[in-house]
Amino acid sequence: MMRFYDRIDAGKQLASALQITDADNAVVLALPRGGIPLGIEIAEKHHLPFDMIMSKKIGHPFHSEYAVGAVSEHGEPILNRSVTDRLDPEWIDNEIVGLRQAMESRRNKYSQVLSQQPLKDKTVVLVDDGIATGLTMKAAIEAVKKQGAKEIIVAVPVIPEDTYHELLDLVDQVVAIDVPEVFLGAVGAYYSHFPQVEDQEVIKILKSFSQTE
Repeated sequence: MMRFYDRIDAGKQLASALQITDADNAVVLALPRGGIPLGIEIAEKHHLPFDMIMSKKIGHPFHSEYAVGAVSEHGEPILNRSVTDRLDPEWIDNEIVGLRQAMESRRNKYSQVLSQQPLKDKTVVLVDDGIATGLTMKAAIEAVKKQGAKEIIVAVPVIPEDTYHELLDLVDQVVAIDVPEVFLGAVGAYYSHFPQVEDQEVIKILKSFSQTE
C-alpha cells in the first residue's frame, strides 16, 4: 500500500505532525523542485515565511542516478569519500561549478515570485518530498548552519531508518511520517502519484502562495 497519494497529501500530513514553538522566528525552506508543494502546505498551515534552498546531488560520471556527493548554494560540498577519492578531482570540481551555476539560474528564475529569507537566529524547517541517501539534505543542512540558523528541523514524509539516525546527529529534530527499517529503494515507491515537478508548476504554486500572504 502506498503511504501518500501525492505531494500535497504528504505535505498536509507533515504539516499536521510538525510542532512549531516559535512561529515568529521560523522559516520554511524547501528543496526544489519536489519539496516545494510540501513546503507550501507547511508554511500555510503554520503561517510561516517560505523560501527554498538549492541542493543537488553530484551523480557518478558513469551512473548519473548514483549520488557520489551533493552541493548546495552555500556551504561546503558533501562528498562520499569512499567513491570520490577514486574519481578525477578536476571532474568533481567542474561538476560542483556546473551545479552551482544551474542553481543560480533556477534561483533567478524563481526570484520574480520568491524573496530570499534571512536565516540568522531563526528556526529553519528543511522540507523535501522524501529522503533516500540523505546527501542532498546534508548539503542543505551545511548551508543553513553556515547562515547562522538557531535551530534546524528536517521535515520529510519518508526516510530510511539508518538515514533518520544519521540526520538526528546533525540537526535538532527530524519529523517524518514513515521511517522504514527496510527502504523500498526510491522515494516515489511511497507515493501513488509522483510526477516530476516542472519549473512552470513551481512558479504557479509560488504565485498562489504569495498572493495569500
